[in-house]
Amino acid sequence: MASQPWNENEAILHSLQDDILVTNLDGTILKVSEATGKVYGVSSESLLGKSVYDLAAKGMFTPIATPMVLKEKKKITFVQTTNTGKKLLVTGIPVLDENGKIYRVVSYSHDVTELLELKKFLQTMEGEMERVKSELDLLRSRQLYDSGIIANSTEMKNVITTSLQVAEVDVNVLLLGESGVGKSLIAKFIHNKGSRNKGAFIEVNCGAIPENLFEAEFFGYEAGAFTGANRKGKLGLAELADGGTLFLDEIGELPLAHQVKVLKCIQEKQFYRVGGTKPISVDFRLISATNKDLLKAIQERTFREDLYFRLNVVPLTIPPIRKRPEDIIPLIHYVLDVFQEKYKREKRLDEAVLHHFLQYDWKGNVRELINLIERLVVISPATLITTEHLPDYIKASHSIPAPPSNLSKPLKEVLEDVEKQMLQRARRDYKTTVQIAEALGISQPSVVRKMQKYDID
Repeated sequence: MASQPWNENEAILHSLQDDILVTNLDGTILKVSEATGKVYGVSSESLLGKSVYDLAAKGMFTPIATPMVLKEKKKITFVQTTNTGKKLLVTGIPVLDENGKIYRVVSYSHDVTELLELKKFLQTMEGEMERVKSELDLLRSRQLYDSGIIANSTEMKNVITTSLQVAEVDVNVLLLGESGVGKSLIAKFIHNKGSRNKGAFIEVNCGAIPENLFEAEFFGYEAGAFTGANRKGKLGLAELADGGTLFLDEIGELPLAHQVKVLKCIQEKQFYRVGGTKPISVDFRLISATNKDLLKAIQERTFREDLYFRLNVVPLTIPPIRKRPEDIIPLIHYVLDVFQEKYKREKRLDEAVLHHFLQYDWKGNVRELINLIERLVVISPATLITTEHLPDYIKASHSIPAPPSNLSKPLKEVLEDVEKQMLQRARRDYKTTVQIAEALGISQPSVVRKMQKYDID
């Protein structure tokens, strides 16, 4: 049999590695590349002259490019499935004649089976990651709850995130915040999450130790170091923290005369006991806390600048609870549960009590809230704690304007005046309508609607 004459177009077509197929308007295959047969598991020559409609009916592939291109009259791309289960990304292109009418349909494809499988795998993994993330978030929330830390607000979540980061390394941390915000609690949290959690957590209240006893308490003393000293001597707090965490609370209250000695101990991790001549080496991580403005104290020459920079490697500010209203109600319920268990008393808080708590400024922060809840659990005679059991200063923070003495105004107008004043006050105290809604015990859409009604910006 004589061989077919050489054809340049055919040679180019078969040299391509892609699957290329050309049909007429009836779907008859006119040309195919060598790669086409391999894609569908047959020889390319066997496809010539066959109808794509017949091949589709036999299950070789579906859907078909030719009718889709003829219908859309433009380039189309779709996913085709072959009889072997492969997934092909097929592109069909209309070929126009000199009159602008469709003359042929050319299609080419790429095997995307692995890509689609990978996509499916990634989607499965994303779902699994979300599940694991949810479980971790739940576990973390449970651990925080067990630690007495409530972190529903963005501000406290940021504090916890930073705390977990610094817990991994022995970096000096300076906790800042108002009195009672929970600096000691965060310090213990950092210690418990760090590698030194098996060691001791030694808390030193720098403002509570008398100035003349500070050195003896902090560094310890040798036997007979001074009159009245223990005959066996005494270990200092710094030495007790060896292998663990030394927490210097109220560091801003440390007398200036002792600051240089504490700085030397922090820098060198070495000190002398009172009356001692042998240096004592210690290895501890350092966390400090203060409610003072240390930069102002430096300007006033009551705090050493070099000590400040040594302490302030990673500053961490804990916000007051009035600036994180999302945490107040969960914190109240947590503290209530603690004292119910402690005093074996069942107590519930009336909704009006919660509204008062949300309005109150809590200048003493978490410490003040804890003390008040404990008092209410102990002194309230009934199971339900109502506003009549609250101290007067709490009630005053949620005062409602008195109605007019005469009846010159209809009741509806009086109620609207009260509602407007409460909304205006809440707008001053809270940043968002969500926070206002939580404080007033109504929905956020209601807040928006009422603020529009009373023309409150």
